[in-house]
Amino acid sequence: MRRTLPAQVLADPVGGPVGGPAVAGAGDGACESSAARLPAGSSRGRGPRWERRKADRPNELLQAALEIFVERGFASARLEDVASRAGVSKGTLYLYFTNKEDLFKAVVRRSILPLINDFRSSIEASTLSSGGLLGQYLQAWWSNYGDQAVSGVAKLCVAESGNFPEVARFWRDEVIGANNALVAGILQRGIDSGEFRRVDVDAMVHLIMAPLVLRTLMRDVLDGCCSTTSTLDPQSFIGHHLDMLLHALAAPGPRPGDPT
Repeated sequence: MRRTLPAQVLADPVGGPVGGPAVAGAGDGACESSAARLPAGSSRGRGPRWERRKADRPNELLQAALEIFVERGFASARLEDVASRAGVSKGTLYLYFTNKEDLFKAVVRRSILPLINDFRSSIEASTLSSGGLLGQYLQAWWSNYGDQAVSGVAKLCVAESGNFPEVARFWRDEVIGANNALVAGILQRGIDSGEFRRVDVDAMVHLIMAPLVLRTLMRDVLDGCCSTTSTLDPQSFIGHHLDMLLHALAAPGPRPGDPT
């Protein structure tokens, strides 16, 4: 099944990317680009260049770049192909991004870091138990990232880290580090309240995330030829994963709030 980007992923075409500078050349008062709401690989709605507002271009370039990066990887992605898919010249692309690495970082900052910020806001506002919050997070992670085309960026970073270590370091620092901090916060919340037993938080974060990340990588790498995970229901997978985690994390004795 073809995975598509959630509409909110690239919803701010002119505001500065999270954790980075504003995109140069974008004007004030821009509206959301229609490209942000299209499935990956689709060019419908971009239209001839003279029919589109200049302020839409950064968003359309980032959408096109995400599609090209996921399809071809970092090494094989060409800036002229990104420009062509966005319906502009290669020279126009250089008005906004200095090189391919700069473009890649902008894609990540626009498509993934806002999701992490949304997760963080939900966690901070939640009144659920820590176990309930962990389950909510796993579902949100899968729905908004794991089951979307944008998850293909992780495969790119794993496959090409040796040749492009700076790209891999950027992914580790700005995506993996930020996401792991969220999960660690949920765990520490549960430990502090007495709901979870005391564990090595860093080790447990990796135990929580590794199966989810591996499932997306196996799907993206092997399902095209081997169908290794296509018959595995994601909700069942997440449910079993959560059940094991909660049993492993449960503090001994009655939990807070249990009847005496």
